Amino acid sequence: MESRPLDALSRSRDKRVIVELKNGRQYTGILRSFDIHINVVLEDAEERQNNELLRKLGVVFLRGDTITIISTI
Repeated sequence: MESRPLDALSRSRDKRVIVELKNGRQYTGILRSFDIHINVVLEDAEERQNNELLRKLGVVFLRGDTITIISTI
């Protein structure tokens, strides 16, 4: 098992994840793709703040330089 960050992210592909941004917003959804800059695409995404659903978004692209945490749910 590799221990590089992109390998860990690759194991999370097609799984439900939570992505937290520097501004405190959280997005949950199915991780569909990512690149070397940790830009990610989530499907069936929902935007949350303080654990409250703000809106359902569908497919979203999140810039890697805004992300602080990515975790499987």
